[in-house]
Amino acid sequence: MQSNSKLYVGNLSYSTGEGDLQSLFSQAGSVKSVSLITDRDTGRSKGFAFVEMETQSEAEKAISMFNGKQLGDRSLTVNIARPREERGGGGYGAKPYRPGGRPRGRKY
Repeated sequence: MQSNSKLYVGNLSYSTGEGDLQSLFSQAGSVKSVSLITDRDTGRSKGFAFVEMETQSEAEKAISMFNGKQLGDRSLTVNIARPREERGGGGYGAKPYRPGGRPRGRKY
């Protein structure tokens, strides 16, 4: 079982960078990684990130220090990251393919 040292950081300003988060969260302990989530097409920040601390106690300390804290003009949301949910295949494959162009149930 993995330890809960990965944090979700939300309500970030779009101008906040990974370096800003690294220096902020290093006040609570050793930062293992920072991952700022960006839009695939535009490259612009989506306004949230994941910060992984070295230990669970450092993660808990970071939550108590930074949840609700102002960063720029925003009030941060910091909590333990939930595991990523499996997402459906979307688009093709969601419905079984039925060949033929005529709707079912109609008599012509």
